[in-house]
Amino acid sequence: MAGKTGDVVIKKYANRRLYNTGTSTYVTLEDLAEMVKRNEDFTVQDAKTGEDITHSVLTQIIFELENKDGQNMLPIPFLRQLIAYYGDQMQVVLPTFLEQSMQAFAKEQERMREQLTAAFGKTPMDMMNVSAPIKLVEEQVRRNTEMLQNAMRMFTPFPLGKGPEPEAGEAASDKPTKDGGGLDELKEQIAAMQRKLDSLDK
Repeated sequence: MAGKTGDVVIKKYANRRLYNTGTSTYVTLEDLAEMVKRNEDFTVQDAKTGEDITHSVLTQIIFELENKDGQNMLPIPFLRQLIAYYGDQMQVVLPTFLEQSMQAFAKEQERMREQLTAAFGKTPMDMMNVSAPIKLVEEQVRRNTEMLQNAMRMFTPFPLGKGPEPEAGEAASDKPTKDGGGLDELKEQIAAMQRKLDSLDK
């Protein structure tokens, strides 16, 4: 049975047990985490309703990993900022930005691994040479910042449904008169931003 985002379907039952329909075995959250690390795509469905609950299960995996000793990867300032964006107008932009940033980071990870290996070598002197990987991370942050700034330039400085005053000779009827016009405009801006991000990523 194929899922929406992957070939393997994981069914979650009311007793919280997870069943891998591909291997016909029960699995744990740790098993799913290992599947993610192996780049094995899967979809998690509610066994009773068939609802796609992949997002909530992946979030639960992150919660479990973050609570393991020495596994903390998400810094507190980042978590605070992330929470603050819920309900904010930037919420429509942030998911795309985070996804593009992680994709760019993934493409650079092999080069980072090589430089980290070179920096944290066999001798104490090697371990002192951390400038190269740090500069590499700083460069990636700079690229991500530029990508977000370029994306934000695509948004007009006018409130939804409003724009600059019409120039001389422009009919007032040419302006949007319905709330739906502003929403459509925002959707088009988001789509244009995605195209811009894709081109920047390339």
